[in-house]
Amino acid sequence: MEQDNDRADLLYGVPEIAAFMGRTPNTIYYLARSEDFPTFKIGGKVCARRSSINAWLAQLENRARSG
Repeated sequence: MEQDNDRADLLYGVPEIAAFMGRTPNTIYYLARSEDFPTFKIGGKVCARRSSINAWLAQLENRARSG
């Protein structure tokens, strides 16, 4: 079961990440290169986890509220 959850959490490739975030692929490429955006590569493809992106967004929100 845990492996199924891991697969469901994985976003494989920039198009999947972009669709999840409601952004363009170019925006995701930019974030992956210039921010602390939580991505990694598998077989040369940019990947991310939904849970990591949600945690990253929560950190940004917390910083904005306390700043």
